Amino acid sequence: MTSHQWGRVDDDGTVYVKTADGERSVGQYPEGSPEEALAFFTERYDALAFEVGLLEQRIKSGVMSPDEAASSVRTVRSQVVDAHAVGDLASLVERLDALSPVLDSQREARKAERAQRSAEARTAKEQIVTEAERLAEGTDWRNGANRMRELLDEWKALPRIDRASDDALWRRFSTARTAYTRRRKVHFAEQHEKRDQARAIKERLATEAEDLATSTDWGPTAGRYRELMRQWKAAGPAPRDVDDALWKRFRGAQDQFFGARDAAAAEQDQEFAANAVVKEQLLVEAEALLPVEDIEAAKKAFRDIADRWDAAGKVPRDRMRELEGRLRRVEQEIRGVEDEQWRRSDPEKSARADDMVSKLEAAIAQVEADLDKARAAGNDKTVRELEENLESRRSFLEMAKRASADFS
Repeated sequence: MTSHQWGRVDDDGTVYVKTADGERSVGQYPEGSPEEALAFFTERYDALAFEVGLLEQRIKSGVMSPDEAASSVRTVRSQVVDAHAVGDLASLVERLDALSPVLDSQREARKAERAQRSAEARTAKEQIVTEAERLAEGTDWRNGANRMRELLDEWKALPRIDRASDDALWRRFSTARTAYTRRRKVHFAEQHEKRDQARAIKERLATEAEDLATSTDWGPTAGRYRELMRQWKAAGPAPRDVDDALWKRFRGAQDQFFGARDAAAAEQDQEFAANAVVKEQLLVEAEALLPVEDIEAAKKAFRDIADRWDAAGKVPRDRMRELEGRLRRVEQEIRGVEDEQWRRSDPEKSARADDMVSKLEAAIAQVEADLDKARAAGNDKTVRELEENLESRRSFLEMAKRASADFS
């Protein structure tokens, strides 16, 4: 008989393994020596030990789910318990059993992780729903549609939460998307209708503008073009494929009319250039009246100049403001001198000025008399007050006399 720490080989070649419950036959190896028989079954044990060690590593690294790991542990454990191998089988069973607390801990960790992921998914889905509902109430039709699609992709990428909550949030999200899509379709339908209406209006305006393009009734036609432009802007955009074409027609007609009007005005300005020369000469005469010395003579001369000014006729448009402005300045200067003379000779104002002088002189005489009495009585306080009063009244008297002199 050949012995080993964990087994032996009987004389007939039967191999036994030692266990806590006693020896157990694991097989025979009749073709070899007892040493070879023990080596054969010991290698089987080593293979089991390697498998147990590998399973320990995989479980502790977390690459296996707890349920998958538990199933593997049960499978390997059953293999170890009934193994046809020689070695410390009990220690392998103990190592496998020691994995149970590890699996329990992993289950708790995964449960907590799932709970956290679920909470995060709930928060993310609630945010998605809130944003979708906000978009559904808004009018951002272009960017909103793109954002709705992004929100749907974000929703699909999130894990499900508890069924009741997930379904409730999905109903809100779906309702918001449906409401937004419906309102968006209505909006673009209305826009399409408005564009069709705008096209009809702009076609009419372009036609009328073309009919007016050859008009020579410059003033009324220019006013009508301004009204047509106001209506064009108020009509809003037509469909893009026709809006530019209609604008080219409308603008082309305008350019034709105003180009002809400007050409006619330029030709007319050439005819009026001689009138401007006459009026420049009249301005030299008018400006020579300043400064005004004899108002009546200046008024008479200006009336004669004004009559000749009107008779001279129109001037080029680009000279009108300049020439008229110079004449107006002379007229205003003469009128200002005339107004000043009238103000100075106003009898009512002169009388009021003379009356003010008389009253102040009488008041000053009374204060002087009171001042003499106060000095005689030695009343210094009254003297100071009366002197201040007298000085003030004399100042007013000087101003009143100057004012009265202006009317004399």
